[in-house]
Amino acid sequence: MENLFIVDAFTGEPFAGNQAGVLLVDRFSEDAWMQSFAAEMRHSETAYLVKKGKDEYDLRWFTPAAEVDLCGHATLASAHVLFYEGIEPDAKELSFHTRSGILKARREGGGVVLDFPASPPVPMVNDPDPDTASAFGFCRTYAGVSDSDFLLLIAPDANTVKSLAPNFELVRKYPQHGVIVAAESDDPEYDFVSRMFAPRLGIDEDPVTGSAHCVLTPWFAEKLGKTELSAFQASQRGGRLYVRMKGDRVELVGRATTVLAGELRIPAR
Repeated sequence: MENLFIVDAFTGEPFAGNQAGVLLVDRFSEDAWMQSFAAEMRHSETAYLVKKGKDEYDLRWFTPAAEVDLCGHATLASAHVLFYEGIEPDAKELSFHTRSGILKARREGGGVVLDFPASPPVPMVNDPDPDTASAFGFCRTYAGVSDSDFLLLIAPDANTVKSLAPNFELVRKYPQHGVIVAAESDDPEYDFVSRMFAPRLGIDEDPVTGSAHCVLTPWFAEKLGKTELSAFQASQRGGRLYVRMKGDRVELVGRATTVLAGELRIPAR
């Protein structure tokens, strides 16, 4: 039977951060089965792990509606399970082979550091919604698109980000798979705040999005003149991240909490 974990990622306490399912399997099942199981789990992402070698794993991620190329919180959840649930107790660093290349994770102070590719946005050309007022109800000060298929919209202030009530039917029409709305923080504990919406992937709002911070970190690092920043994703569950620019890479630093551990009672195929 396969081991199954439910983990709250980018939080040090249960029932906050972003939930992920983590399933350890001997081999990947048929894509249709993995998609159906992710839809059954209903988390933003379900991660599937197959051991490849010493401290190395193949890793894939599925939302309830689609497989994705990169997921931060489910990678954090996977590393947390391997490091802290007795599966890889002696490992200092893990390598994950993914559709986005090799991703590294290491222990740090009871948490996990993820090494991800930076994905800086470039200003949008031919903006289909130049003031974003119809979908989001505010006039953005910047719109950029990343090579990871995120649209980044900069709002005039943090309160605008926190109080957003998007029209998801209109957001679903955006060509990018995810839309990030962000602003400088009004809380001295954080440098910036954000929210992320991905209705095209079956996720109206993602509670905490590690991959979005591969877009946010280079943008705010340049704007604020800092290479180490603190971030808060202002969803209902909320999530805290510390991020570092490392050349063309971004380090995402966070904690996770295991909420449930069990066994899959149906055959994977």
